[in-house]
Amino acid sequence: MTQDDFQKQVLDRLEKLDKLDHDVEKLSKDNEKFNDRFTNYQQATQSLVSLAFGLIASAIVITVVSSVFKR
Repeated sequence: MTQDDFQKQVLDRLEKLDKLDHDVEKLSKDNEKFNDRFTNYQQATQSLVSLAFGLIASAIVITVVSSVFKR
């Protein structure tokens, strides 16, 4: 192997490492975006469940109160 071949291989591998570094950075940013979206989704789901239970509780109270005052 000549010195020129060796230098070319080293440069090729350095370019591949640089591309991998760029890809890892992009994946990290994408992962952060996904985590933010997942957190928002989780909070929205919790709010929706709380609202549903609140509505069910309100309906039960209204039904019980209506039954008591009809008698």
